[in-house]
Amino acid sequence: MSAAVSLHVLGPARISIDGSPAPAELLWRKHLALLVYLARSPRRARTREHLIGLLWSERDEKSARHSLSEALRVFRRVLGDERVHADVDQVSLADGAVSLDCDELAAHAAAGDWGPAARLASGEFLEGLSVSDANEFETWMAGERLLWRTHSVEALTKWAEGQLAAAETAGARGAALKALELEPTAEPAARAAIRALSLDGDRAGALALAERLTAELHDRLGMEPAPETHRLVARVREARVARRVVASPSGARPRAPLIGRGAELARLIAAWERARGGVTGVVLIEGEPGEGKTRLLEELLDRARLEDASVASCRAVPSDAGVPWTGLGGLLSGGLGTAPGIAGVSGAALQTLGALSPALEVQYKSSDSGTGMDPQQAFSAALRSVSDEQPVLLALDDAQDLDAETAGALPQLARNSAGRRVLIAISIGIGEQRPASLDGLRAQIGRGIAGDVIRVGRLDGAAIDALARWWLPRYAGQEIERIVRRVERDSAGVALLATAMLEAVALGYRMSPDAPAWPVARQTLVDTLPGDLPPAVVGAVCLRFRQVAPPAQSVLAAAAALGERFTSGNLERATGLTGDEVERALDRLEWDRWLTVDARGYTFAAPIERAILLQEMVTPGQVRRYRERAIPPNSSPR
Repeated sequence: MSAAVSLHVLGPARISIDGSPAPAELLWRKHLALLVYLARSPRRARTREHLIGLLWSERDEKSARHSLSEALRVFRRVLGDERVHADVDQVSLADGAVSLDCDELAAHAAAGDWGPAARLASGEFLEGLSVSDANEFETWMAGERLLWRTHSVEALTKWAEGQLAAAETAGARGAALKALELEPTAEPAARAAIRALSLDGDRAGALALAERLTAELHDRLGMEPAPETHRLVARVREARVARRVVASPSGARPRAPLIGRGAELARLIAAWERARGGVTGVVLIEGEPGEGKTRLLEELLDRARLEDASVASCRAVPSDAGVPWTGLGGLLSGGLGTAPGIAGVSGAALQTLGALSPALEVQYKSSDSGTGMDPQQAFSAALRSVSDEQPVLLALDDAQDLDAETAGALPQLARNSAGRRVLIAISIGIGEQRPASLDGLRAQIGRGIAGDVIRVGRLDGAAIDALARWWLPRYAGQEIERIVRRVERDSAGVALLATAMLEAVALGYRMSPDAPAWPVARQTLVDTLPGDLPPAVVGAVCLRFRQVAPPAQSVLAAAAALGERFTSGNLERATGLTGDEVERALDRLEWDRWLTVDARGYTFAAPIERAILLQEMVTPGQVRRYRERAIPPNSSPR
């Protein structure tokens, strides 16, 4: 029975026979060169004269023929007589005599199976091999190296882009940087790496990579980066990446990856790609509190802000529901009011929009003395004008708290934007009161309005296991299994609670073994008061709070006291800290997902955590003092 012979030529050459290393004589330079050359030749065959000229041209004919015959003798002994054919004129290898990793890479790439292809891209073709007295072989090998470097870089770049689409920034970063090791001037790989680093909060690393790319292109090719690369670097340098903090604060640990949401994110990104192609759409992201709606929406925002697109986002809070058009005003303040193309809107429309967004009113003071337009019509005009310049993503988070006027306008906004590059992405809580018009909008998606409804559910055991292994890399075996079972039971699969518990365990929290099961049957998180949560969850949130540095802890306590939305100015007055101290604290609290921010101020990323802090960690007296101090001078409480 013939042995299975595998030839690894991407990276340092390796030959394995039935899984074991090949004899040393098969790895002699010219033996290895001959075997690889035959395996890569058309029909795996060459004439004797050709092979002698390729590898032994410096010798006399008799000596060269002897060297070729000796190499073939080694091949027959190792591979088997039936796999090596030689006659007076030709030498060939039988079908299947050897398998080449480069051929496997090509097959995976042809099928678009980029993961296995990328794993095979482990280095230069025959890395380190040199046959200095065989110029023809060296010339051939240089061509093969260029060919397989190109294929490897493509596979690694495609895989990195796929990893980015799945929110696997670590995998994307690793693949893209590996591609750049093979080809430092590969701009698509560099762009993927820059995106991955930016999404991980390493803006400094992203900009340093961009500088290296620029130098490599200039020194090697005498070229400048492509306009697409310049635009990406400019966005990284100047723009927010879905949050105020675009670089991880000093000492902060990496952000936990998005786990258990790959399918949902893929649908969301697909809707955005369709919108960029001219198919206006609406996507609803539904779920109970804590199940990850906001995080999923942020993943889309992160990517859109690194593309040629206009992005506007806002988050509603319960107090917004009673103020007409605050949702549209939030979108104007949150990006649409400064997007390219907004200046092309009529004076009447700008007059109306300025009433919704004070910043817009200051920037575009209208000389039109006439009356304004209906807010919905004015906003539609702005959306059309901006989408003429580039694709537009509008993101409304916690839309159950939208004002009725904005919620009622959304279906017509989508219809008015038909055929334009617009996506309206909305996250909305299940089990909470919400404007009835949002239910009507939901019913129209897939009928009169293109789009998708994405239901975010609870994490299953496999997802919690993956999350636990990320938070607790030193745990293994039964230890990690016990943690996963406990977290799955106490969190009921709610992503927010599972993450809080695992982070607390990573910080040293020990859970008591006799906690009752949770939640109560037929009860949702909306129905569950903080005191009804399992002690492990409450304890985990409290431990996270105690681990926050003192200035940030003071800012977080004040934030819990101040209500649904607050500004850095409110926090400065409430805490008595300096502006710089508050800003540093906010950077860390936003990075650690305690707080989130839009153009109108800060809110708690998870209201349930605010409720726990108010119940367990901030006394009523502290709440009163924070609120009193937060009131601006010369004003009275509302």
